[in-house]
Amino acid sequence: MKSIFITGASSGLGKATAKLFAAKGWNVIATMRNPEKETELVHVANVTLLPLDVTQEEQIKLTVQKALELHDIDVVFNNAGYGLIGPLEAYSNTQIERQLTTNFLGVVRVTQAFIPHFRAKKAGLFLTTTSIGGLVSMPLDSIYHATKWALEGWSESMSFELGLHNIQIKTVAPGGIITDFGGRSIEVVEHPSYAGAVDQLMGMFNIDNFSTAEQIADVVYEAATDGKDQLRYVAGADAKALYERRLEIGQDAMHQEFKKNIFS
Repeated sequence: MKSIFITGASSGLGKATAKLFAAKGWNVIATMRNPEKETELVHVANVTLLPLDVTQEEQIKLTVQKALELHDIDVVFNNAGYGLIGPLEAYSNTQIERQLTTNFLGVVRVTQAFIPHFRAKKAGLFLTTTSIGGLVSMPLDSIYHATKWALEGWSESMSFELGLHNIQIKTVAPGGIITDFGGRSIEVVEHPSYAGAVDQLMGMFNIDNFSTAEQIADVVYEAATDGKDQLRYVAGADAKALYERRLEIGQDAMHQEFKKNIFS
C-alpha cells in the first residue's frame, strides 16, 4: 500500500482528498490542528489522524517524525491554507504574518522536513494546493496572491534540485471550491476608504461555476498517480477559463478588465 501525508485535512479539499485516497487503498496520514474534534475521518479505514498546525515549526518536525514511524510516505500533499481578503491598509501585522506563515512558510517547512526521507529512498512526490490566484491576480487579495505566486515560483525552482534525487514536485491550482467559499477558509477585512469594493469583488464570483471538493480531489489523485513530468495542474472549469483568458489576451489586458469590473 502506498501512503500519503495530508495537511489541512479537517475540511474541504483536504478531507475529500483523504477520503478519496483511502478509498483507493492508500494509507492516509490526515493532519489537522485539532484531530480530537474530527468526527468523520476517524471512522474511515486506512486513515490515521495526527495533530499539525503548520505555523508551529517544532510540531511540524514531531508530526513528520511520527508519520514516518507509522508509514513509508510516498506523497506529501501540502494543502493547509486560507484566504485573506481586503485592502492592505486594513491588515494588521499579525494578519499579514499569519497569512505568510500558513500559506507559504508552512509548506516550505513541511517539505523541508520530508526531503531527507524521499532522498534516501530516491523517490517521492510533493503536491501543493496553490490557486488560480497563483497564476492570475485579482484586486484586494494582495498578501494571499503573494503567497500563492510564491508557491508557484518556489515549486518550479524546487523541481530542479529535487529532480537530482528522483523526487517530483507538482502544484494543483483550483478555482472556487464550494465548501470553502465564504467559510472558515476566508478571512475578510474591511476599511472605510474602500467601502463596497470587497462586495464588488465577491459579486464577480458565481458559485454555480465552482467545483466541489471531490472534483478537485480527483485532480489531486490524477497528479499523484499519472506519472507525468508535469509541474502545474489547473483544476476546475472556472480556473481553467480564467487562466485561458489570461493567456489569450495577455496580462495587461486582463489587468484592465479586473480594474473595470471591480472599481468602475
